[in-house]
Amino acid sequence: MTIVTSITDALGRAAMRALRQTIGPAIGACVVGYFAYYAVQGDRGLMAMKHLQTEIAEAEGILAQVSAERERMERRALLLRSDHLDLDVLDERARMMLNLNNPRDVIIKLPSVGTPGAASENR
Repeated sequence: MTIVTSITDALGRAAMRALRQTIGPAIGACVVGYFAYYAVQGDRGLMAMKHLQTEIAEAEGILAQVSAERERMERRALLLRSDHLDLDVLDERARMMLNLNNPRDVIIKLPSVGTPGAASENR
């Protein structure tokens, strides 16, 4: 065996040893990087959680509006029940539904906003 071959063999063994020592940590770093990326950007990651929280906040706002509207409608329906009948509400609903008016009512016709002569008539 010559010196060149022994040096080449020694360098080859050193390179293999260095390669074996770096492959394990490199694979480990790749695995940790993979899980870290999907912990932030994945389907159930931090970004998705923030997006879901904004959607939940919007849905709760809509729920509050719908609940308020439902309560208002329930109060008005309560006024139309036979045991708590409010004659003013009944009269208002009947006039709106039938498009009628009382002969004692005073009706003032206003020009519509979209007509061209409406601005000159008001002056």
